[in-house]
Amino acid sequence: MNSKKIFVTRRIPQPGLDLLKDFNVSINLEDRVLSRDELIAGAKGKDAVLCLLTDPINGEVMDAVPSVRIFANYAVGFDNIDLEAATQRKIVVTNTPGVLTDTTADTAWTLLMTAARRVVESDTFTRAGKFKGWGPMMFLGVDIHEKKLGIIGMGRIGQAVAWRSRGFNMRIIYTDRKRIAPELEKMLRATFVTLDELLSESDFVSLHVPLRRSTHHLIGKKQLEMMKKTAVLVNTSRGPVIDEKALVEALKNQVIFAAGLDVYEHEPLLAPGLAYLDNVVVVPHIGSASIDTRSKMATIAASNIVAFFNGEKPPNILNPDVLL
Repeated sequence: MNSKKIFVTRRIPQPGLDLLKDFNVSINLEDRVLSRDELIAGAKGKDAVLCLLTDPINGEVMDAVPSVRIFANYAVGFDNIDLEAATQRKIVVTNTPGVLTDTTADTAWTLLMTAARRVVESDTFTRAGKFKGWGPMMFLGVDIHEKKLGIIGMGRIGQAVAWRSRGFNMRIIYTDRKRIAPELEKMLRATFVTLDELLSESDFVSLHVPLRRSTHHLIGKKQLEMMKKTAVLVNTSRGPVIDEKALVEALKNQVIFAAGLDVYEHEPLLAPGLAYLDNVVVVPHIGSASIDTRSKMATIAASNIVAFFNGEKPPNILNPDVLL
């Protein structure tokens, strides 16, 4: 057995663990997020940590576990890790990009369609035995086909969402820090606009931006009031991108038609009142939750650790300068 010690902060799909079988691996077998003290205790004396987006890792945590030379994040996003602090300490940080693009895009579309056509409401209604026959005014939703879809953040996932819209003959407008290539705009039939234009013109708004200072509360009271009363807002990016308290008020007062959420501002807590609204679909951060995708994420995270210990550059390293 390889003498290198690895701490896995929560059980991941077996294919990833299989790649680490030759190392000395310890796993948090409880199906819950570890506290800060538990995380530090588990990582003490280890050479690597395979962590999750629910594990906040800052400079203080790093200093408490000085033997750890690599944090392999089981996620695409890495806002849970202080990358600057890791770089200063010559600690490698990796992630799992690309693999969950299509699965998360599928989830965004699931939320979009479910919210638009009031599927959860009507399912609950039917299960409760309230369905007494067809009615012309029962659970009227909004159409999806030939509508305008606004995509905020035209990266991999945003583009995958745009591709899926073609089957519905939708018009695509998008905004981002910079425009995508003209040939890609043409293929996606997408038009670059400002955020204000996107919000005021879109029938559906789908969020696909990383969490940065510039995107924190990107959608707040002012932005929600710019949207159409018939608009549906979808978020599969990061919870704090939306001011959740403002969203509750907007949904309650029918400022917008509906929302579909996979992520939350203070996850796993929901903003007060959100869970009691009929015009929001809430799911527990399942954007990448397919058997195939979560297994691929596990193998990518593990492969980054294996490569590092083999003296190779991890394929998904976020701070390559530490290897210089």
